[in-house]
Amino acid sequence: MALSSGRVQPARPGDPTRVGPYRIVGRLGSGGMGTVHAGLDAAGARVAVKVVNASYAEDAEFRARFRREVQLSARVQGPWLIPLLAADPDAEAPWLATAYVPGPTLDQHLAAHGPLTGSTLYAFAVGTAQALAAVHAAGVVHRDVKPQNVILNPAGPRVLDFGIAHATDGTSVTRTGVMTGTPGWISPEHYRTGTVGPAGDMFAWGTLVAYAATSRLPFGTGAPDAVAYRVMSAAPDLGGLPGELRGTVEEALAKSPEERITADAAAQQCARLLSAQATQILAADTGPAPTTVGTVVAAWQVPAAEDPAWRVPPAPARRRALTVLVAAAVIGAVVGGAAALDTDSRAGTGAASKGADTAPPRPSGKPAPHSASAVPRGGGSTPPEDPRSIRIPTDPLAGIPRPAYTRADDDSQPAPEEWRASTRAGTPQEQDTEQAISRHMASMLATKNLDFMEPTVTFNLRAQTVIVTGGPVPQLPDNYQDVFRRAGEMAACAALAHRLRETPTTWPYGRFSIHWKLSDGDVEAPAIGFGRSTDGCFSEIAGQWHADELGMATAQIPSSDRAEIRVADAAVKAVTATWNAGAAEINEVPMSARDGISLGFDPVENAAYVWTGDPDNRFGNRAAQSNLAGAVEKAVCDRLMAEFADNRSWRYTRWTLAVLDPTAGEGQFIRSGTCTP
Repeated sequence: MALSSGRVQPARPGDPTRVGPYRIVGRLGSGGMGTVHAGLDAAGARVAVKVVNASYAEDAEFRARFRREVQLSARVQGPWLIPLLAADPDAEAPWLATAYVPGPTLDQHLAAHGPLTGSTLYAFAVGTAQALAAVHAAGVVHRDVKPQNVILNPAGPRVLDFGIAHATDGTSVTRTGVMTGTPGWISPEHYRTGTVGPAGDMFAWGTLVAYAATSRLPFGTGAPDAVAYRVMSAAPDLGGLPGELRGTVEEALAKSPEERITADAAAQQCARLLSAQATQILAADTGPAPTTVGTVVAAWQVPAAEDPAWRVPPAPARRRALTVLVAAAVIGAVVGGAAALDTDSRAGTGAASKGADTAPPRPSGKPAPHSASAVPRGGGSTPPEDPRSIRIPTDPLAGIPRPAYTRADDDSQPAPEEWRASTRAGTPQEQDTEQAISRHMASMLATKNLDFMEPTVTFNLRAQTVIVTGGPVPQLPDNYQDVFRRAGEMAACAALAHRLRETPTTWPYGRFSIHWKLSDGDVEAPAIGFGRSTDGCFSEIAGQWHADELGMATAQIPSSDRAEIRVADAAVKAVTATWNAGAAEINEVPMSARDGISLGFDPVENAAYVWTGDPDNRFGNRAAQSNLAGAVEKAVCDRLMAEFADNRSWRYTRWTLAVLDPTAGEGQFIRSGTCTP
């Protein structure tokens, strides 16, 4: 989708006035796949809201890919990336919102001012390589690195559309026999076999840096087949590229993907070059220093970006009142779409990744579970707080000027040395945290009869990291190890977030890593997960929870919890009964056992997963899927909320529906949500 340089174009007839929680005030650009709208959040912050055209929204393959890429992209964060703020891939018109960053794209800047030079060129190379390193570390491939997807902001370069570009750009939807991508920015292996991967991104990065330095494509222009031939067979034209940088770019442009430099290595090499440049400018008699974000910004010299004020049309009085109500509803969803806390450890559950701070909804008009029996007989009338309603802090160090934990901005992966140097809990606070993490993990794993995977919790004060280690377990299925990792991430994230909120100036731990031993004598247990409790512990986007394949895999492991088995059985019967009661009215055939409705629970995200194998392809169209989702939401939420009110240890408040492909066996998520009374 094409973006303007910040000047808002007037809205056109048929444009939405609101998308999700955002008020739409105009357009920023448009393309074959959809429109980029100028939006404002409830606080007035500017956002870019991309809405997919209806013709593509009706394509089930496109929608499934869009949903998957949104899930992946929500994990990607870095100083040189434009973050995904919110998305709804299940909306009638799928959309996503990113932060708005003013500035020209690289091609616009080169047309107006010519090539980048000196320290600015090196800063560009460092920033864009670090951006791709963050993308690749999250398991995402950009697939569309090109000048139109890099903004030159006064604070440094910003890479657009990480992990989503191929789902929302007209050149990117991959179909058999169709070449995707932009000529001149496609790797040799993509031309030959259609292969895409991190190495392909790095080939495009080498082209990008060469283009930034010379305003020339290293393989020239012309007919697409001529460009393709030169990419696969000819040496790149790197004349005019500084000699120190040329070697790194040549490594990125190697014909064989196996010989190409990685994004992380390219960032380190370019950082050393930038440090040398900065040292020569600032202090010629000192050695090069490690390059930081501040060094890149200091070396970055581009003209100030034109950033005209967005003219916001006034809303009529009645519309203003509605806006306030909608904003309140969104805030209410964030507060009410809850992940519950472990009753014993008071540590919350949910997906250990980025997102909002939420807690389970308490049914209105009903007392908290068991509240009557919990009132002290001898005096006070206030029942104790339900632990499930205690929210995990999203930003536990907000407003703290000098916290003891100082690595909140360090996104480096854990090193083997940190694991080896960790020790068992020593202080009372460490011992309490170890117990909280162990109890929380045990409560999650026990529901799947996996509590034999007992964690070992250790601490590395120098790295400010709490480490959870599992294994060895011979012949353990991969999905069981995934459950251990997810449970460990959530338990550690929640426990550390609470500690940081309670004692921010004395508690030094904010990072966590999950490791798995391959043998009893393993001296270098590989890390299988890591994160920071200052980034939030939930996977919700703008207060909306979305299911994923890992949660589905966990839910499909048979439950050993009696309450879960009982509720699952009742809910499946209720889904069938709800559907059949309205089948005639919606012109659908009654449901039978052959339709294969199943329900399982994911204890990490407190979610009930409902799926059907759909052997007769009854739910292949959107109308039938919508009808089924309505029946599932009513039947499942009724059972979840009833159990929540009666059973103090019940934590499940979320639900999702998936229809499995009867031939491929893969699932398509139809709708997800959080139950409300």
